Amino acid sequence: MFQVKNLTITHKKDLTTLVDGLSFTLSPGDRAALIGEEGNGKSTVLKLLYDPALVEPYAEWTGEIVDKGLRKGYLAQELRSEELALPVWEFCQRAPAFEAADPKALDRAARQVGLSADLFWDVRPISTLSGGERVKLRLALLMLDGPDVLLLDEPSNDLDLATLGWLESFLLNCQVPVLYISHDEVLLERTANVVVHLERLRRRTVSRCTVSRMGYGQYVGERSAGFERQEQQARKERAEYDAKMETFRRIHDSVEHQLVTVSRQNPGKGRLLKKKMHTVLAMGRRFEREKENMTAMPEWEEAILTSFDQGRSAFPAGKTVLRLDLPKLTAGEQVLARNVRLWVDGPEKIGLIGPNGVGKSTLLKRVADELLPRSDLRAAYMPQDYGDLLLGDRTPVEVLAPSGHKDDITRARTLLGNMKYKAEEMEHPAAGLSGGQRAKLLFLSMVLGGANVLVLDEPTRNFSPLSAPVIRRVLADFPGVIISVSHDRLYLEQVCTRAMELTENGLIER
Repeated sequence: MFQVKNLTITHKKDLTTLVDGLSFTLSPGDRAALIGEEGNGKSTVLKLLYDPALVEPYAEWTGEIVDKGLRKGYLAQELRSEELALPVWEFCQRAPAFEAADPKALDRAARQVGLSADLFWDVRPISTLSGGERVKLRLALLMLDGPDVLLLDEPSNDLDLATLGWLESFLLNCQVPVLYISHDEVLLERTANVVVHLERLRRRTVSRCTVSRMGYGQYVGERSAGFERQEQQARKERAEYDAKMETFRRIHDSVEHQLVTVSRQNPGKGRLLKKKMHTVLAMGRRFEREKENMTAMPEWEEAILTSFDQGRSAFPAGKTVLRLDLPKLTAGEQVLARNVRLWVDGPEKIGLIGPNGVGKSTLLKRVADELLPRSDLRAAYMPQDYGDLLLGDRTPVEVLAPSGHKDDITRARTLLGNMKYKAEEMEHPAAGLSGGQRAKLLFLSMVLGGANVLVLDEPTRNFSPLSAPVIRRVLADFPGVIISVSHDRLYLEQVCTRAMELTENGLIER
């Protein structure tokens, strides 16, 4: 049994309380989804539960973690730069269980995630693998160690549709407790049987933790229905209170008027009126006590709010956007696909799909290289790994308002506020923000730039399942052109007008 008691986490820099009083217990068969908006401390919780030393540089904590010597398997959201530079074989050898594993175990682990066992001995740097290949490799190494509890930070990131199916099956059949973060709503719907929800209310100043032993879909539905019932009851009680207070004020004013006009001329009646006033005031005090016990209006963390300028971002229907014909799509010396033809006209929304490692991100980078220099359109590019775009010590405000002009800074702060950044977070170095916070920042930069062509590699991968529906709605309403890679099943269904699968023989309409 894995237990957390009254866990509170505070950010050292600005003393923000990320998590307050979190308690839960996980037993074999529990699949607990850790959800919450970007920047709410989800990844910090997983790091802390695995090894408190990982959060010591930036966070303090109180509470108790009861693991009783359990072997914990932890999958970090991102690899460190020094790990990315390692050859695959050396990266694998750093996993304690790898050296002890026999060939059959290695082959079984590789097949579980859809990899060839030969990849364990590959000489290429980890950085050259696709995002999905990296996740699969790390999951395979993790399972070799036979963990008693799994802590998985975004295991679904970058997995192709087939491997997402494997991950669903793996989670559903896993016998050890699993606490995981995922932004894939379909995966959450199909696998979670416990929900741990981290929120930050009242302009992100108050933390709330909710633990529900139910499926994700049921949790979302019951939470919404519960809030609706609570709001209806609260409004009914406030309306009744307002009616009582109106009656009280009318009686009070009438008695007060009579006291002023009658008491001097008729002392006996004045004494009666004073007694009546005491009764009226007692009634008012009773109403005030009733107010204190009224049902509170429900509180929840509001969704992010942003949109593109419909006028600036519009793209003429039928206008040619791209005519890309590639005899070969290559990555270094490796030929990934042949006879790739990608023709796009305005205002199409293209979704590129295909297995991990087939070259989707490579193709999208080639598309970006073609479109970004063009002067007849305004293209913006969000790569899969966008850390390079936020290097240095620039803050979110400086990223969005590089001119430093007062009006630009004001607009940047307003947009960041709409994306639920606290004032303090606007002044943190952007490179140190969570993946979701960085995704929001790059999304805002595209909004400010007035782009009418968006080249997006996994645009929803770092948005929480609470924010992702907003992002999908914004992109579905975007009047320009979108060329994207995605494994997000809801994104492909709700946003894309065409889906094209990249194969070794080119693109195929789906």
